[in-house]
Amino acid sequence: MIYSEKRLDILEEKTGYRFVSRNLLEKALTRLAFGKENNLPDGWNMDHLATLGDAAIDLVVIEHLINSGISEKGKISVTKTNIVNMSILRKLAEELELKDFVFWGKGEEIQHVWTSGRVLAECMEAFAGAVYIDGGIENLKEFLKNSGLYEMYSPV
Repeated sequence: MIYSEKRLDILEEKTGYRFVSRNLLEKALTRLAFGKENNLPDGWNMDHLATLGDAAIDLVVIEHLINSGISEKGKISVTKTNIVNMSILRKLAEELELKDFVFWGKGEEIQHVWTSGRVLAECMEAFAGAVYIDGGIENLKEFLKNSGLYEMYSPV
């Protein structure tokens, strides 16, 4: 474990999700640059979890839209894209103050890479991917609902 238990407890309290696997949570918070700088094992970073999280968020949102009564393919696609986008995922990460929990590489810290919208969105996707692996789809649904994902989207 490279993180303090107390710090992880704070994040879990903020997110409303308690991890069974703290190692999985740490991976979700570890940037590739930090892992390389600290000689962590291959795969001990958020990259694969961000890829999974991206797909899992899409799945949960599409199911939510269908359950909300939207049945037209085009409408589902457009609405999903409006709900799950870099700006909204970044806002969710900012509200959770996720940047304060991420293990950044030295250069990333100097450059404040989290000010780039995509970087924080990826951190949010990694966290979602970790929730999915750790607790399954129902816990991911609950996390996304409680995070305010659907309230952040307001159709024009």
